[in-house]
Amino acid sequence: MFLASWIWGTAVILCCMSWFLLGRRRRRQGEPPLENGFLPYLGCALKFGANPLEFLKEKQKKHGHIFTCHVAGKYIHFLTDPFSYHALMRQGKYLDWKKFHFATSAKAFGHGSIDPAEGNTTENFHQTFIRTLQGNALDALIEAMMENLQYVMLQSRAPKLQSNTWVTEGLYTFCCQVMFESGFLTLFGKEFNSNNDKHLSPKQETERAHILNALENFKEFDKIFPALVAGLPIHLFKSAHSARERLGEALLHKNLLKRDNLSELVTLRMFLNDTLSTFDDMEKAKTHVAVLWASQANTIPATFWTLFYLLKSPEAMRAATKEVQNVLESAEERISLDGKHISLNRKQLDNMPILDSIIKEAMRLSSASMTFRVAKEDFTLHLENDFYNIRKDDIVALYPQLLHFDPEIYADPLTFKYDRFLNEKGEEKTDFYRHGRKLKHYYMPFGTGIAKCPGRLFAVHEIKQFLALIFSYFEIELVDSNVKCPSLDQSRAGLGILQPSNDVDFRYRLKCL
Repeated sequence: MFLASWIWGTAVILCCMSWFLLGRRRRRQGEPPLENGFLPYLGCALKFGANPLEFLKEKQKKHGHIFTCHVAGKYIHFLTDPFSYHALMRQGKYLDWKKFHFATSAKAFGHGSIDPAEGNTTENFHQTFIRTLQGNALDALIEAMMENLQYVMLQSRAPKLQSNTWVTEGLYTFCCQVMFESGFLTLFGKEFNSNNDKHLSPKQETERAHILNALENFKEFDKIFPALVAGLPIHLFKSAHSARERLGEALLHKNLLKRDNLSELVTLRMFLNDTLSTFDDMEKAKTHVAVLWASQANTIPATFWTLFYLLKSPEAMRAATKEVQNVLESAEERISLDGKHISLNRKQLDNMPILDSIIKEAMRLSSASMTFRVAKEDFTLHLENDFYNIRKDDIVALYPQLLHFDPEIYADPLTFKYDRFLNEKGEEKTDFYRHGRKLKHYYMPFGTGIAKCPGRLFAVHEIKQFLALIFSYFEIELVDSNVKCPSLDQSRAGLGILQPSNDVDFRYRLKCL
């Protein structure tokens, strides 16, 4: 036994030494500074994953505005100078923004490759999303979401809302349930049309139970999403794998066809799946799971952080509430609990610069997205004052949290300032500077360039609608007004808006209208 252990131990040591001597990348002339890390395959992954912002700050201080890190088998060139961000956008000839996203989607959601070059489908997914999430299609989504939010807040959750009685709940739990249920109904339609009764019919209760069950499956799957992006197979996570399969079953075409008021996005995706792809029924359903995840995974925490910071800032709450009241009065919308719902259209929601600023500030403080491009071939990356050689299949990346927390761009960057994105006239502020130079890129939670999130406009409108309705129908307050701000869950760094590490109790009750 001892001899066998000694042999295996020696073999492992020899393998590590061989990798260290032969397998480590060597920096070539003209390439960025290189950090290989000490662990085979993982490289710098553990240090990066523990606290990406601090890790990148340390390497930036050591190497300057560009450096290369070996992370989980990939070589990633990080650009940290915001004046060089445009270099990433103008290198379309050499950098592919789709490859990483296509591969990640197939790996995480379990459908076949959606890269047209692979032959499974000829659909242009990016164009599908732009067509159905922007322009005139956005107006229909906003209208449906406004109706569904009020249905969920006032009817679906009616048993909790006894007259003049406070309801105590976790703030993240509340945001999660309300936004998921409303968003699900908006995108994937309803089995039964809602009515104005205060209580749900038995059939509506059944449908709600199905959606809340989908929420539990979503949360179970979402917990291990970072591991899937990192390359771990989903079969290592039995419960999450089962949850993903159950979500797929719920979104099979035969089940979606039973629902009314499907969004244009889902209707078009079903048609294109059936006519342009060779996917089987479950693979088609899993492309819808991808749509569900994309619509919820960042919107839910963004909603939480926005409402949390409002509850912690009485000044911000007063300003936001007044703005909503003014817009409602101008629209001649009367707030009541008699079944007549409030209606705010896109133009009215766009006329809320204070809410815009509050949402931006909350997302600036909680966003940890990454922008990726994969090198199609060896090429030279030209930056503002220098150039570097990049190898084929390497990744060039931006980590905008470095930008968002830069004290030269944002004074006191860790503090929530509700009017940070407002100018002296109370309008949107777009003038931000670094080293005395105006920045083109200063706020990037949704990415940038052609790969910028196509659903970003709908996401912001959803949060505005949520807040407008909360202000209109409810009294809300934190259970502990002195509660500390939860820390950010760093396990999701690179994926978008970070979730809180713990929930925060708040309480709410219907207003006497």
